[in-house]
Amino acid sequence: MLALADALRRRSADGGPELTITCLGTARGMETRLVPARGYDLRLIPPVPLPRKPTPELLRVPGRVRRAVGETRALLRELHADVVVGFGGYVALPAYLAARRTRTPVVVHEQNALPGLANRIGARGAARVAVTFPGTPLRGAEQVGMPLRRAISTLDRDARRAEGRAAFGLDPDRPTLLVFGGSQGAASLNRAAVAAADALTAAGVQVLHARGPKNTDVSVPPRSAGSAPYVVVDYLERMDLAYAAADLALCRSGAVTVAELSAVGLPAAFVPLPIGNGEQRRNALPVVEAGGGLLVEDADLSPEWIEEHLVPLLTDPGGLARYAAHARAAGTPDADERLAGIVLEVAQR
Repeated sequence: MLALADALRRRSADGGPELTITCLGTARGMETRLVPARGYDLRLIPPVPLPRKPTPELLRVPGRVRRAVGETRALLRELHADVVVGFGGYVALPAYLAARRTRTPVVVHEQNALPGLANRIGARGAARVAVTFPGTPLRGAEQVGMPLRRAISTLDRDARRAEGRAAFGLDPDRPTLLVFGGSQGAASLNRAAVAAADALTAAGVQVLHARGPKNTDVSVPPRSAGSAPYVVVDYLERMDLAYAAADLALCRSGAVTVAELSAVGLPAAFVPLPIGNGEQRRNALPVVEAGGGLLVEDADLSPEWIEEHLVPLLTDPGGLARYAAHARAAGTPDADERLAGIVLEVAQR
Protein backbone atom coordinates (compact mmCIF):
# COMPACT_ATOMS: atom_id res chain seq x y z
CA MET A 1 0.00 0.00 0.00
CA LEU A 2 2.73 2.45 0.97
CA ALA A 3 4.87 1.62 -2.07
CA LEU A 4 1.89 2.45 -4.30
CA ALA A 5 1.16 5.64 -2.36
CA ASP A 6 4.79 6.73 -2.75
CA ALA A 7 4.65 6.07 -6.52
CA LEU A 8 1.46 8.12 -6.84
CA ARG A 9 2.99 10.96 -4.83
CA ARG A 10 6.10 10.95 -7.03
CA ARG A 11 3.93 11.24 -10.13
CA SER A 12 2.06 14.17 -8.66
CA ALA A 13 5.32 15.90 -7.73
CA ASP A 14 6.62 15.38 -11.28
CA GLY A 15 3.78 17.37 -12.81
CA GLY A 16 1.00 14.79 -12.68
CA PRO A 17 -2.47 15.37 -11.26
CA GLU A 18 -2.84 16.77 -7.77
CA LEU A 19 -3.70 13.88 -5.47
CA THR A 20 -5.24 13.33 -2.07
CA ILE A 21 -4.28 9.93 -0.65
CA THR A 22 -6.08 8.51 2.38
CA CYS A 23 -5.19 5.13 3.85
CA LEU A 24 -7.72 2.89 5.57
CA GLY A 25 -6.73 0.74 8.52
CA THR A 26 -7.80 -0.69 11.84
CA ALA A 27 -6.79 0.36 15.33
CA ARG A 28 -5.01 -2.94 15.98
CA GLY A 29 -2.88 -2.99 12.85
CA MET A 30 0.72 -1.83 12.44
CA GLU A 31 -0.56 0.76 9.97
CA THR A 32 -1.29 3.00 12.97
CA ARG A 33 2.49 3.42 13.27
CA LEU A 34 3.73 3.01 9.70
CA VAL A 35 1.26 5.14 7.75
CA PRO A 36 1.60 8.43 9.71
CA ALA A 37 5.38 7.93 9.78
CA ARG A 38 5.38 8.01 5.97
CA GLY A 39 3.31 11.21 5.92
CA TYR A 40 -0.09 9.86 4.88
CA ASP A 41 -3.53 10.45 6.34
CA LEU A 42 -4.91 7.37 8.09
CA ARG A 43 -8.57 6.73 8.84
CA LEU A 44 -9.66 3.81 11.00
CA ILE A 45 -12.64 1.55 10.47
CA PRO A 46 -13.84 -1.45 12.51
CA PRO A 47 -12.05 -4.70 11.58
CA VAL A 48 -14.11 -7.57 10.18
CA PRO A 49 -12.20 -10.80 10.85
CA LEU A 50 -13.74 -13.80 9.12
CA PRO A 51 -13.58 -17.02 11.20
CA ARG A 52 -11.97 -19.91 9.33
CA LYS A 53 -14.30 -22.42 11.01
CA PRO A 54 -17.95 -22.35 12.16
CA THR A 55 -17.90 -20.73 15.61
CA PRO A 56 -20.23 -18.43 17.57
CA GLU A 57 -18.13 -15.54 16.25
CA LEU A 58 -19.53 -16.25 12.79
CA LEU A 59 -22.95 -15.02 13.95
CA ARG A 60 -21.48 -11.59 14.66
CA VAL A 61 -19.96 -11.14 11.21
CA PRO A 62 -23.05 -9.70 9.41
CA GLY A 63 -23.48 -6.98 12.02
CA ARG A 64 -19.79 -6.14 11.96
CA VAL A 65 -19.82 -5.97 8.17
CA ARG A 66 -22.84 -3.61 8.15
CA ARG A 67 -21.18 -1.29 10.66
CA ALA A 68 -17.84 -1.24 8.86
CA VAL A 69 -19.46 -0.74 5.45
CA GLY A 70 -21.59 2.11 6.79
CA GLU A 71 -18.60 3.93 8.27
CA THR A 72 -16.51 3.38 5.13
CA ARG A 73 -19.32 4.57 2.86
CA ALA A 74 -19.62 7.80 4.86
CA LEU A 75 -15.86 8.25 4.62
CA LEU A 76 -15.82 7.77 0.83
CA ARG A 77 -18.49 10.44 0.47
CA GLU A 78 -16.67 12.81 2.80
CA LEU A 79 -13.45 12.41 0.79
CA HIS A 80 -15.19 12.51 -2.62
CA ALA A 81 -13.14 9.44 -3.47
CA ASP A 82 -12.43 8.81 -7.15
CA VAL A 83 -11.01 5.31 -6.71
CA VAL A 84 -10.60 2.70 -4.00
CA VAL A 85 -7.51 0.48 -4.12
CA GLY A 86 -7.63 -2.70 -2.05
CA PHE A 87 -4.95 -5.22 -1.13
CA GLY A 88 -7.11 -7.73 0.74
CA GLY A 89 -7.46 -8.32 4.47
CA TYR A 90 -9.77 -7.04 7.20
CA VAL A 91 -10.07 -3.53 5.77
CA ALA A 92 -10.56 -4.42 2.12
CA LEU A 93 -13.91 -6.22 2.28
CA PRO A 94 -15.86 -3.32 3.87
CA ALA A 95 -14.11 -0.91 1.49
CA TYR A 96 -15.10 -2.95 -1.56
CA LEU A 97 -18.73 -3.20 -0.44
CA ALA A 98 -18.89 0.50 0.44
CA ALA A 99 -17.40 1.40 -2.95
CA ARG A 100 -20.14 -0.56 -4.70
CA ARG A 101 -22.83 1.33 -2.81
CA THR A 102 -21.27 4.70 -3.62
CA ARG A 103 -20.43 3.64 -7.21
CA THR A 104 -16.75 4.34 -6.63
CA PRO A 105 -14.50 2.34 -8.99
CA VAL A 106 -12.26 -0.27 -7.40
CA VAL A 107 -8.77 -1.50 -8.22
CA VAL A 108 -7.80 -4.79 -6.57
CA HIS A 109 -4.23 -5.94 -6.05
CA GLU A 110 -3.61 -9.53 -4.96
CA GLN A 111 -0.18 -10.33 -3.55
CA ASN A 112 -0.36 -14.13 -3.29
CA ALA A 113 -0.67 -16.76 -5.99
CA LEU A 114 -3.89 -17.91 -4.28
CA PRO A 115 -6.26 -14.99 -3.56
CA GLY A 116 -7.98 -14.45 -0.24
CA LEU A 117 -11.73 -14.15 0.29
CA ALA A 118 -11.84 -10.34 0.35
CA ASN A 119 -10.08 -10.00 -3.00
CA ARG A 120 -12.17 -12.75 -4.57
CA ILE A 121 -15.26 -10.73 -3.67
CA GLY A 122 -13.73 -7.38 -4.64
CA ALA A 123 -12.54 -8.62 -8.03
CA ARG A 124 -16.07 -9.46 -9.16
CA GLY A 125 -17.02 -5.82 -9.70
CA ALA A 126 -13.58 -4.20 -9.93
CA ALA A 127 -12.59 -1.83 -12.70
CA ARG A 128 -9.13 -3.45 -12.84
CA VAL A 129 -7.56 -6.46 -11.11
CA ALA A 130 -3.79 -6.57 -10.69
CA VAL A 131 -1.85 -9.60 -9.46
CA THR A 132 1.72 -10.38 -8.48
CA PHE A 133 2.09 -13.89 -9.87
CA PRO A 134 1.08 -15.42 -13.21
CA GLY A 135 -1.89 -17.75 -13.10
CA THR A 136 -3.55 -16.15 -10.06
CA PRO A 137 -7.20 -17.29 -10.34
CA LEU A 138 -9.05 -13.95 -10.42
CA ARG A 139 -11.28 -12.91 -13.30
CA GLY A 140 -9.71 -10.25 -15.52
CA ALA A 141 -6.38 -10.42 -13.69
CA GLU A 142 -3.36 -8.66 -15.20
CA GLN A 143 0.10 -9.37 -13.87
CA VAL A 144 1.91 -6.25 -12.66
CA GLY A 145 4.09 -7.67 -9.89
CA MET A 146 4.42 -6.59 -6.27
CA PRO A 147 4.85 -2.88 -5.49
CA LEU A 148 8.06 -2.59 -3.49
CA ARG A 149 9.80 0.19 -1.57
CA ARG A 150 12.39 1.97 -3.65
CA ALA A 151 15.27 1.01 -1.34
CA ILE A 152 14.70 -2.57 -2.57
CA SER A 153 13.44 -2.16 -6.12
CA THR A 154 16.36 0.10 -7.12
CA LEU A 155 19.05 -1.86 -5.26
CA ASP A 156 22.27 -2.52 -7.17
CA ARG A 157 23.62 -5.55 -5.33
CA ASP A 158 26.96 -5.55 -7.12
CA ALA A 159 27.63 -1.90 -6.37
CA ARG A 160 26.72 -2.23 -2.70
CA ARG A 161 28.11 -5.67 -1.91
CA ALA A 162 31.16 -4.34 -0.03
CA GLU A 163 28.97 -1.93 1.97
CA GLY A 164 26.52 -4.71 2.86
CA ARG A 165 29.19 -7.13 4.02
CA ALA A 166 30.98 -4.47 6.04
CA ALA A 167 27.72 -3.52 7.77
CA PHE A 168 27.39 -7.04 9.20
CA GLY A 169 31.05 -7.72 9.89
CA LEU A 170 31.42 -10.18 7.02
CA ASP A 171 34.45 -10.95 4.90
CA PRO A 172 34.36 -8.89 1.67
CA ASP A 173 35.35 -11.77 -0.60
CA ARG A 174 33.72 -14.96 0.69
CA PRO A 175 30.50 -16.44 -0.77
CA THR A 176 27.63 -15.52 1.53
CA LEU A 177 24.43 -17.31 2.56
CA LEU A 178 21.59 -15.22 4.00
CA VAL A 179 19.20 -17.13 6.30
CA PHE A 180 15.94 -15.55 7.44
CA GLY A 181 12.45 -16.72 8.22
CA GLY A 182 10.47 -13.49 8.20
CA SER A 183 10.37 -10.88 10.94
CA GLN A 184 9.85 -13.51 13.68
CA GLY A 185 12.26 -16.10 12.34
CA ALA A 186 11.48 -19.73 11.50
CA ALA A 187 12.38 -22.59 13.85
CA SER A 188 12.98 -25.20 11.15
CA LEU A 189 15.28 -22.90 9.18
CA ASN A 190 17.14 -21.96 12.35
CA ARG A 191 17.73 -25.58 13.34
CA ALA A 192 18.89 -26.72 9.93
CA ALA A 193 21.19 -23.77 9.27
CA VAL A 194 22.89 -23.87 12.67
CA ALA A 195 23.41 -27.63 12.42
CA ALA A 196 25.00 -27.11 8.98
CA ALA A 197 27.29 -24.33 10.24
CA ASP A 198 30.42 -26.51 10.27
CA ALA A 199 29.84 -27.79 6.73
CA LEU A 200 29.19 -24.28 5.42
CA THR A 201 32.10 -22.51 7.08
CA ALA A 202 34.52 -25.36 6.37
CA ALA A 203 33.74 -24.89 2.68
CA GLY A 204 34.56 -21.18 2.98
CA VAL A 205 30.93 -20.03 2.99
CA GLN A 206 30.04 -17.27 5.45
CA VAL A 207 26.52 -16.92 6.84
CA LEU A 208 24.33 -13.99 7.86
CA HIS A 209 21.53 -15.54 9.93
CA ALA A 210 18.50 -13.57 11.21
CA ARG A 211 17.13 -15.87 13.91
CA GLY A 212 14.10 -13.80 15.00
CA PRO A 213 13.88 -11.61 18.13
CA LYS A 214 12.33 -14.34 20.30
CA ASN A 215 14.67 -17.16 19.27
CA THR A 216 17.49 -16.30 21.66
CA ASP A 217 18.34 -19.99 22.06
CA VAL A 218 19.71 -20.02 18.50
CA SER A 219 23.46 -19.55 18.62
CA VAL A 220 26.54 -20.88 16.89
CA PRO A 221 29.69 -22.05 18.71
CA PRO A 222 32.76 -19.85 18.18
CA ARG A 223 34.48 -20.54 14.88
CA SER A 224 38.09 -21.61 14.70
CA ALA A 225 40.66 -19.03 13.62
CA GLY A 226 40.58 -18.47 9.88
CA SER A 227 37.19 -20.13 9.32
CA ALA A 228 34.39 -18.30 7.54
CA PRO A 229 32.24 -16.03 9.74
CA TYR A 230 28.80 -17.11 10.93
CA VAL A 231 26.95 -13.96 12.05
CA VAL A 232 23.69 -14.30 14.00
CA VAL A 233 21.38 -11.29 14.47
CA ASP A 234 17.91 -11.00 15.97
CA TYR A 235 16.41 -8.90 13.21
CA LEU A 236 17.49 -7.28 9.94
CA GLU A 237 16.68 -3.58 10.03
CA ARG A 238 18.37 -3.06 6.65
CA MET A 239 17.13 -5.73 4.28
CA ASP A 240 18.66 -3.82 1.38
CA LEU A 241 22.15 -4.25 2.85
CA ALA A 242 21.43 -7.90 3.72
CA TYR A 243 20.39 -8.58 0.12
CA ALA A 244 23.47 -6.74 -1.16
CA ALA A 245 25.75 -8.81 1.08
CA ALA A 246 24.31 -12.17 0.04
CA ASP A 247 24.90 -14.53 -2.89
CA LEU A 248 22.05 -16.88 -1.97
CA ALA A 249 19.17 -16.86 0.50
CA LEU A 250 17.57 -19.65 2.55
CA CYS A 251 14.10 -18.39 3.43
CA ARG A 252 10.32 -18.78 3.43
CA SER A 253 8.36 -17.88 0.29
CA GLY A 254 5.89 -15.25 1.35
CA ALA A 255 4.73 -13.05 -1.51
CA VAL A 256 6.80 -10.01 -0.55
CA THR A 257 9.93 -12.10 0.05
CA VAL A 258 9.68 -13.77 -3.36
CA ALA A 259 8.99 -10.43 -5.07
CA GLU A 260 11.89 -8.66 -3.34
CA LEU A 261 14.42 -11.41 -4.04
CA SER A 262 13.53 -11.62 -7.72
CA ALA A 263 13.48 -7.82 -8.09
CA VAL A 264 17.06 -7.57 -6.80
CA GLY A 265 18.23 -10.73 -8.56
CA LEU A 266 19.09 -12.72 -5.44
CA PRO A 267 18.53 -16.48 -5.91
CA ALA A 268 17.07 -18.45 -3.02
CA ALA A 269 16.32 -21.84 -1.61
CA PHE A 270 12.65 -21.39 -0.75
CA VAL A 271 11.13 -23.35 2.15
CA PRO A 272 7.35 -22.79 1.99
CA LEU A 273 5.48 -22.46 5.26
CA PRO A 274 3.91 -25.91 5.80
CA ILE A 275 0.52 -24.54 6.91
CA GLY A 276 -2.22 -22.60 5.16
CA ASN A 277 -3.58 -23.32 1.71
CA GLY A 278 -0.27 -23.86 -0.04
CA GLU A 279 0.07 -20.31 -1.36
CA GLN A 280 3.72 -20.02 -0.32
CA ARG A 281 4.71 -22.96 -2.50
CA ARG A 282 2.81 -21.46 -5.42
CA ASN A 283 4.42 -18.07 -4.78
CA ALA A 284 7.88 -19.56 -5.26
CA LEU A 285 7.16 -21.76 -8.27
CA PRO A 286 7.45 -19.10 -11.03
CA VAL A 287 10.94 -18.11 -9.87
CA VAL A 288 12.03 -21.72 -9.33
CA GLU A 289 10.68 -22.81 -12.72
CA ALA A 290 12.52 -19.87 -14.33
CA GLY A 291 15.78 -21.20 -12.88
CA GLY A 292 16.13 -18.50 -10.24
CA GLY A 293 15.93 -20.66 -7.14
CA LEU A 294 15.42 -24.01 -5.44
CA LEU A 295 12.39 -25.37 -3.61
CA VAL A 296 12.54 -27.66 -0.59
CA GLU A 297 9.62 -28.68 1.58
CA ASP A 298 9.85 -27.82 5.25
CA ALA A 299 9.85 -31.50 6.25
CA ASP A 300 12.77 -32.19 3.88
CA LEU A 301 14.99 -29.32 5.03
CA SER A 302 17.94 -30.67 7.00
CA PRO A 303 21.64 -29.99 7.57
CA GLU A 304 22.36 -32.77 5.09
CA TRP A 305 20.18 -31.10 2.44
CA ILE A 306 22.02 -27.82 2.94
CA GLU A 307 25.39 -29.56 2.65
CA GLU A 308 24.35 -31.51 -0.45
CA HIS A 309 22.57 -28.72 -2.36
CA LEU A 310 23.64 -25.30 -1.09
CA VAL A 311 27.35 -25.76 -0.37
CA PRO A 312 28.15 -26.85 -3.96
CA LEU A 313 26.11 -23.96 -5.37
CA LEU A 314 27.64 -21.36 -3.06
CA THR A 315 31.14 -22.47 -4.05
CA ASP A 316 30.33 -22.29 -7.78
CA PRO A 317 30.54 -18.63 -8.91
CA GLY A 318 29.32 -19.43 -12.42
CA GLY A 319 26.31 -21.35 -11.14
CA LEU A 320 25.42 -18.56 -8.72
CA ALA A 321 25.60 -16.01 -11.54
CA ARG A 322 23.24 -18.06 -13.70
CA TYR A 323 20.73 -18.44 -10.87
CA ALA A 324 20.95 -14.71 -10.14
CA ALA A 325 20.31 -13.80 -13.78
CA HIS A 326 17.25 -16.05 -13.92
CA ALA A 327 15.94 -14.68 -10.62
CA ARG A 328 16.24 -11.10 -11.88
CA ALA A 329 14.52 -11.98 -15.16
CA ALA A 330 11.54 -13.27 -13.15
CA GLY A 331 11.24 -10.05 -11.13
CA THR A 332 9.26 -6.85 -11.75
CA PRO A 333 11.04 -4.01 -9.95
CA ASP A 334 8.74 -1.36 -11.46
CA ALA A 335 5.47 -2.86 -10.19
CA ASP A 336 4.77 0.25 -8.08
CA GLU A 337 4.81 2.42 -11.20
CA ARG A 338 2.72 -0.06 -13.17
CA LEU A 339 0.05 -0.14 -10.49
CA ALA A 340 0.15 3.64 -10.09
CA GLY A 341 -0.57 3.99 -13.80
CA ILE A 342 -3.58 1.69 -13.52
CA VAL A 343 -4.96 3.56 -10.50
CA LEU A 344 -4.63 6.97 -12.17
CA GLU A 345 -6.23 5.70 -15.36
CA VAL A 346 -9.23 4.38 -13.44
CA ALA A 347 -9.53 7.54 -11.31
CA GLN A 348 -9.36 9.88 -14.29
CA ARG A 349 -11.79 7.81 -16.31
